[in-house]
Amino acid sequence: MKCGLLGEKLGHSYSPRIHSQLGDYAYDLYEKRPEELEDFLKNGDFTGLNVTIPYKKAVIPYCARLSETAQKLQSVNTLLRLPDGSLEGHNTDYFGFLTMLQGLTLAGKKALVLGSGGASNTAAVALRDQRAQVVVISRKGENNYENLHLHQDAAVLVNATPVGMYPNVGIAPLDVGQFPNLEAVLDVIYNPARTKLLQDAMALGIPVVNGLEMLVAQAQKSAEIWTGVPMERQKTEEILRLLRGQMENIVLVGMPGCGKSAVGRKLAQKTGLRFVDMDEEICRLAGISIPEIFAKQGEEAFRALETQIAAKLGKESGLVIATGGGCVTRAENEPLLRQNGTVFWLRRALYKLPKNGRPLSQAGSLEEMYRRREPMYRQFADFEIDNDGAAEKTVAEILEKRREAL
Repeated sequence: MKCGLLGEKLGHSYSPRIHSQLGDYAYDLYEKRPEELEDFLKNGDFTGLNVTIPYKKAVIPYCARLSETAQKLQSVNTLLRLPDGSLEGHNTDYFGFLTMLQGLTLAGKKALVLGSGGASNTAAVALRDQRAQVVVISRKGENNYENLHLHQDAAVLVNATPVGMYPNVGIAPLDVGQFPNLEAVLDVIYNPARTKLLQDAMALGIPVVNGLEMLVAQAQKSAEIWTGVPMERQKTEEILRLLRGQMENIVLVGMPGCGKSAVGRKLAQKTGLRFVDMDEEICRLAGISIPEIFAKQGEEAFRALETQIAAKLGKESGLVIATGGGCVTRAENEPLLRQNGTVFWLRRALYKLPKNGRPLSQAGSLEEMYRRREPMYRQFADFEIDNDGAAEKTVAEILEKRREAL
């Protein structure tokens, strides 16, 4: 059985990674130009295809029949080659989005859907089927970003736009603070794991859901269509944990000399993630050592470089990041590192902390530095881990906490 993903410019895709866990079939990427589409659909050697932008509507004329959902949405993201050679069109995005709504009570509640493209239409139809009062917000039209004050009673907000998606991270389509009645914020984006929109909602205590579960659920539904074999919900959960483990960063913060680099390298060996030391990246960027940066340019220049590196690394995936001891002193570094990472604070007794080669540790009292930074470490961290014993024990504890969080 041959299956795959059809698009024009596929770039980085998680579909092969997901489908390798879903079934015993080959799954390839098929990049086709518009003029190649007809011949590929008619004569291509495949059993099933996932279809992505810009072909979700373009494939419809080549389908002998459409599923009820595909017909309703007028959008096809899954194709099945029938025994007679004709194509059957399905839409599993709808099923995927429904998984994002699990646990929400929507009947009679206002749901704002941001965007006017295919993802927006899928979300709007699914929400209406759950009896929500749907308002679609677009740049133009009756409901737009200039009259959001008319919808302060919204209970659910769905971002179906690419705003905040990798690599253009750190921006949100709107301020969630203007909706005091929000019960949930959903973002179909899955990279980064926590967009600025979701981080803003989390800061207000609003439950959030990103698009990774939708991605996996729609892939599972596609696999069921191709193989004819239903899959247990447990399989989706297993794949979600696997993907999160491969994608999400492990971020280590803590006092200078607390063992972040040593523990980070061992974590990278255990997980297969790539280890990155932020201080080393800063030296590489500056072309001089950290003591030289402090001596020639001062602490503020060093902190600016540190934030620049945090922005670069924080939006990447699959890393173990050892931060510098003072990374937490700039509040703007927290969302940069959190967007794709779980943050662990490594604690070590002060008398065990070395000072050599550490400008700020040499310049003053470690006790005073710790007193100032302790609340910052606590603010940054998802978990606090003691690192006074063997590094292997610390690594094991971090991995256990991480498994629970995935």
